[in-house]
Amino acid sequence: MAISQTTEVVRIRSQVLEEITKMAYENRLEKDIVNVRDIIVSEEGPRYRCCIHKEKAVLRQRINLTLSQSLKLSQEEAAAAAMAGKVEDMPLITVMPEACDQCPIDKYLVTDACRNCLAHNCIHSCPKAAIMVVQNRAYIDKNRCVECGLCKKSCQYGAIIEISRPCERVCAVKAIVAGGDRKAVIDQKKCVECGSCREACPFGAIGDSSAVVQVIQHILNGKQVYAMLAPAFAGHFGPKTKPGQIVEAIKQLGFYAVQEVAYGADIVTLNEAKEFLETVPEQRPFMTSSCCPAFVTMIEKHFSDIKDRVSSTVSPMLATARLIKANNPAAVTVFIGPCIAKKAEARKHAELVDYALTFEELTAMFAGKGIELDLVPDKGFESAASGTANGFACAGGLVKAVQSAVAGLDPEAIVKPLNAEGIESCAEAVQQLRAGKVEANFLEGMSCYGGCIGGPGGLANVRVAKKLVDNFTQKSAAATALDNESAAIDNEKTGHWHCR
Repeated sequence: MAISQTTEVVRIRSQVLEEITKMAYENRLEKDIVNVRDIIVSEEGPRYRCCIHKEKAVLRQRINLTLSQSLKLSQEEAAAAAMAGKVEDMPLITVMPEACDQCPIDKYLVTDACRNCLAHNCIHSCPKAAIMVVQNRAYIDKNRCVECGLCKKSCQYGAIIEISRPCERVCAVKAIVAGGDRKAVIDQKKCVECGSCREACPFGAIGDSSAVVQVIQHILNGKQVYAMLAPAFAGHFGPKTKPGQIVEAIKQLGFYAVQEVAYGADIVTLNEAKEFLETVPEQRPFMTSSCCPAFVTMIEKHFSDIKDRVSSTVSPMLATARLIKANNPAAVTVFIGPCIAKKAEARKHAELVDYALTFEELTAMFAGKGIELDLVPDKGFESAASGTANGFACAGGLVKAVQSAVAGLDPEAIVKPLNAEGIESCAEAVQQLRAGKVEANFLEGMSCYGGCIGGPGGLANVRVAKKLVDNFTQKSAAATALDNESAAIDNEKTGHWHCR
C-alpha cells in the first residue's frame, strides 16, 4: 500500500511504527525494544545523519514519541510504561532536539545576482541603515536588520531572497520559533496541533505522539475496543480496495466492532442545522462549524472574542463515541482517521474518546499483524450514514450537509455559506467575517487543504482521495441527514449533543 509523497522521513516513521506494533502484538516489546534501532539503522547504511551514533540518538527519541513517553526515558522504561497503558502528559506535537538541524535564521540574504547597481534601492529603502556595499556587493548587517523585507521588495534584480525555516513557514499561527540554540521551539499557547509542521520539516524533527501500543494492549487484554472510522476512510486505501475489506481488516486486528463516524456526522448535521436556525441572526450574525478541532482551537487561542460564534454541537467523532458509550459503558473507543488534531480533541474529551489513531498508524498495525489488505476478503459493507455525512470528509461537504438540513427544516431560512481550507485561509475568513467584509452567515473551517482527506495522517493524494470519497457517497442509501431515520431516532433518544 503506497503512502502519498513517500519520502525517507515517511519511510523511517512507518518503519518505527511497524516494528513497534509487531513487537506489541507478539508481546515482546519490553524485551526487544532496544533492537528497533539496530533493525532500522546498521553499519551498512543507509545513512542520513553524520554518523550511526547520531542516527540512533534520533531514533531513540522517535521511538519514545511513538510510545507516547518522555524523550528523556530509556527505551526499556518507555516500553514498560507504554505496555502498562501510560500516556505521558506531554505536548501532542513535539520537536525532537536530536533531529532538528538548527536551520539558518538569517531571514534576508544577498545573492550573487547583486550587480552593485547605481540606484542602490536596497540601501535607500532600509529604515535602519543596515545595508552597505562590501566587496562590490550589497551586504546586510544582521545586528541592525529588523527583517522588514523592504530591501527585497526594492531590488529590481531580485538579488535579495527571503529564507525561512520550513516549519515556521507553514505555521499560520506563528507558533514555531528558533530557540537560543537555533533549534525549533513550539509555543503551545499558540499551537493549534494541526500537524502541518510535522509534514513540512525535511529532517523529520517534528513528530506526534502515538497510542498504538496502548490500543493493542487493550485488544490483547480482551477489552471491547471499538474502531470509530472517519468518513475519509473510503479515499485513503487505494481505488482497488473495497470498504468491506478495510472494515474486515480492522476486525482482524482484534477490534470488537467498527462504527462509522459519518453516522455521527448525520447527528451533528441535524443539531448544527437546528442551532443555526435558533441563533442566526437573532443571537449572532454568523456561526462556524465545530467539527475540525484545529480550527476550533485556532478560534479559542487566536480569536477568543468570537468563540461564541463556534457551533456548540459536538464533532462527529464525539457524537459517535457518545452513542457507543451510551450503549456499552465498558467500551474502549478509538478514532481512526487522517487527522492529527483529533488526538488533541480525544485528550480534551477523554470521557468519550479513549484514543485517536491516524490511517498511517492503522497501516502500521496491519503490517505488524501480518495483514495484507489486498488479500482480505470483502464481506460487504453498506454505509449507515447519508451521502452528505460521508461528504464531511471533503472541503465544502459540511456546508452542503447543513444547507440541505436547514432547507428541509425551514425552507424560508437562508444559509449564506463560506468555506475555508488551511489555517491561514481560516484565519483570513474569520477576520473578514468579524469585520463584516464578507456577506456570509455560516463558516465551515477546515485546517487541512481539501478538508479531512488532506490530513497529515492520511495515505493518499488529496485529489485521488476526493474522487474515491465522492464515489462512496453516491452509494449511500440515504441522501441527506433528514433522510436517515436511524440517526434521527438516535439523536432524539440520546440527546445532549452540545459540549461548548
